[in-house]
Order: sequence, then structure tokens, then C-alpha cells
Amino acid sequence: MVLHLAGRMEAGNSAAILKTLDRILPKSSITSLVLDLEGVSYLDDFGALVLLELKQMAAKQQADFSLVNAKDSVSRILTILKFESLDEKASFAKKRPPNAFLRLGDAALRHWMELNFLVSFTGSVFLQLFYLSRHPKKLRLEDTILCMQRTGVDALPIVALISFLMGLIMAFMSSVQLQQFGANIYVASLVSLAMTRELGPIMTAIIVAGRSGSAFAAELGTMKISEEVDALFTMGFDPTRFLAIPKLIAAVIVVPFLTLFSDLAAILGGLLVGVTMLDLTATGYISQTIWTLTLFDVFWGFGKSAVFAVLITWIACFRGFRARGGAASVGEATTSAVVSSLFLIILTDSIFSVILRYWG
Repeated sequence: MVLHLAGRMEAGNSAAILKTLDRILPKSSITSLVLDLEGVSYLDDFGALVLLELKQMAAKQQADFSLVNAKDSVSRILTILKFESLDEKASFAKKRPPNAFLRLGDAALRHWMELNFLVSFTGSVFLQLFYLSRHPKKLRLEDTILCMQRTGVDALPIVALISFLMGLIMAFMSSVQLQQFGANIYVASLVSLAMTRELGPIMTAIIVAGRSGSAFAAELGTMKISEEVDALFTMGFDPTRFLAIPKLIAAVIVVPFLTLFSDLAAILGGLLVGVTMLDLTATGYISQTIWTLTLFDVFWGFGKSAVFAVLITWIACFRGFRARGGAASVGEATTSAVVSSLFLIILTDSIFSVILRYWG
């Protein structure tokens, strides 16, 4: 069967051409279909779809298909559209996974690059801190105050609530054992020492890592993949001083004070259990707490919190600056920042515990 097509085959008449062809084409089987395009003066992508429909119809009837006498302009359009391969299904070859040596080498190179960037970023942070110590007016004070509000003030309710519940749980669980020996009053000592030395700084740091550290990494990661960080560098701004240093300074200032509020909330939780369940007076509980605690215990937790704040902000900004690709990389950077922060918090706290053990 030979079809002679003429005129313009474009978006305006493609639907009409298909209706006409559907009416005149035979429903029975044909052995071959030849399209004579000698009279076609213009062809666009809609016209190519008409030709593709005819090609697929011939394929269903297992008939040969061919195009003849096409003008140069029409042939050029069909070549651009890759008409010959339009209806071919893509073949998905099974990709062989790399062997263990390739994976090991790739992981080694990737971690080496990460280490190089980590060292470079750490050096940049120290250089910018030194620069700001000599030129304090260069610090973005408004952004620093905003970060202090988001990291400290906005986190105060959740820190106080969790610490209050922690103190309440510790007092309740310890009272079960101490009541057997008539040592109810030592619940106050246990709660106050445990919170000020260990649990207060750790719980506060974990909340800040999950709440503010993830926000820092997501913010910087989004700016990185949208090329805002590159734009800052092009305009002459140092990205570390412009974006990371305000967050670092804000966290170092507010996280230790959050820890103090955490200690106070935990002591109040223990006080509630002591007064309601252990027949202790509020005055006796508070007096035992004051007698047990020393300024060293309070400042020890205060200093640990400052170190935790540096680690959280440092790793969060590092992961944010290392984001590559699209939106998925922002999620990966955020997850990596939180997980790395938690690991560094626990590791650093264990080091502090060993130091405290051998302090004398």
C-alpha cells in the first residue's frame, strides 16, 4: 500500500490527518506500507507523530514500512527527531556491581577528600576567628543574635521539659532502692550530681544537635546546591565568616546557659518526686542539693556544654558546605550532621569522664 501525502503536516491539522487515515486505511492485514512524502512542504514534531502512528500500525500488522521521496527540509526534521529509533524500546543492560577492590579504593579516595576539606574548613574557621578578634566590627551581629534566639531561646521550652522529666524519672527510679535503706534524702544528691556533671550537658547537646545542628546543615546545604555560597565568594565575601562564624559564636554563648536551665529543671523534677512520694520537705531537698553541689560541678558541666556547642556547629556547617547535587544531598548532609554530632558528643564526654576521674 502506498500513501501519497502532500501539504503541511503540523500541529493544526495533525488530528484531522489521523482521523482521515483511520477512515481510509484497511483493517485487514497488509504486507507493506510506503509513505510518499514528495508533496509534503512542511513537517514539525506533530507531523512526525502522525508518521510514527502509521509506522506503529504497520508494525502491529507485521508489515514493512518505509519513507520515500522526502525533501531535504523534511529529512532534516526527521533526523533531528531520530525518527528511526522513536518507537524502539530502550534496552536496560544489567550493570555489574564493582568488585570489592574498586569499592574499597573509591571509599578511600572519598574519605581522603573529606579529610582534606575538613582540615581546610577547620583552618578557615580558626583564621576567621582570629580575624574577628582583631576586627570585631566585622562580625555580623544581627545574624549572631538571631542564631542565639533560634538556638537558645526557642529551644528553652523543650530542653526544660525533657530535663524536668529526666530528673523526675531519675528520682523515682533511685528512690525505689534508697527507700530500702532509709536514705531518701540522697535522691537529691544523685539527681543534682548526675545532671550537672553528665546528663544535663549531654541531653542539652543532643537536643541542640537534633534541632539546631540539623537546621544549620540544611540551610548551608540548600545555599550550596543553589550556588548562593559561590555567589557570596564571587562578590568578595568569605563564606565561613559570613555564614558559619555567627552560628558558632551564638551556639557557644547560649548552649552553656541552656545547660544551666536543664540542671535547674531536672532538680525541680526530682524535688517533685521527693516532696510527693518520699515524704521530704522542699527545704530539706534544696538544702541537700546545695550541700552536695560545688561550683566545680556546675562549671564543669558549663564548660563541657561549650565544647559540645563547638562540635555541633562545626560538624553541621562542614556537612552543609559539603552538600553536592540536588535536594537529596541536603537530606544526606542533615542526617550526617546529626549522626556525626551525636557520636562526637558521646566520644568527647567519655574523654571528659576519664579526665575528671584522674583530675587529682
